[in-house]
Amino acid sequence: MRVKKRSKNRKAVKFYSTCFGFREPYKVLIDGTFVHHLLTQRLLPADDALRDLLSASRTPALFTSKCVVAELRRLGKSYAESFDAAQLLATTKCEHDKVVSAVNCVLSLIGDKNPEHFFVATQDADLREKLREIPGVPVIYGLKNSLFIEQPSVQQRKFAQLDEEKRLNMDISDYKKLMKAASEGKTTASENGSDGEQHGRPISSLVKNALGVADRNKFKRNRAKGPNPLSCKKKKPKPQPSAIQNQVSFLLCSIMFV
Repeated sequence: MRVKKRSKNRKAVKFYSTCFGFREPYKVLIDGTFVHHLLTQRLLPADDALRDLLSASRTPALFTSKCVVAELRRLGKSYAESFDAAQLLATTKCEHDKVVSAVNCVLSLIGDKNPEHFFVATQDADLREKLREIPGVPVIYGLKNSLFIEQPSVQQRKFAQLDEEKRLNMDISDYKKLMKAASEGKTTASENGSDGEQHGRPISSLVKNALGVADRNKFKRNRAKGPNPLSCKKKKPKPQPSAIQNQVSFLLCSIMFV
């Protein structure tokens, strides 16, 4: 069971790392409900527990906000220990002049696209439901003495798929610009003759240059200038006629003319 749980958590972390650019050291935004859960279940030290959950090689940075701390303070003595523990965490700037609820504060810090790449740790069911609708927000929660990462929701996966398709496919406006540039290049080439060789380039070449793809180097083949001396046989010298052969040929010629 533990192996299966660890595998699911790793897959979730890999999803957010691949699709949304999460990198170590990870940053975890913790609200008051999660701080209280860590203390009641004795999941301490918290940074080690979260490091093990994320299968991280480096200790994650833990953050909270002044609005979260203020909310714990208002809850009274039953949350006094949680209030003291939250004060020890790093406080991220929430830019609220007046204190707001922890839920609203967390949502404002996450925004529309979670630019700070926070993992959000909370036990608030309503907050978790709202965070599922925001792309690129992994949610951590506790169940008794165990911690879990929510598997990416349908909205998260759909957004990641659309973003990938957007990066792979060329925008229609960009394609029209390339087609226009190609047609203008052909017209210029027909009017200017040899000067148009540079402008009247094929569409495929224009598309490659627009995408930043460099042309491949063209290599010239060295043509053979002559026969390979290593593969040729040496010429044999012609044998010189001997004196006897000369006399025989002379006698034959004399007989022919008699």
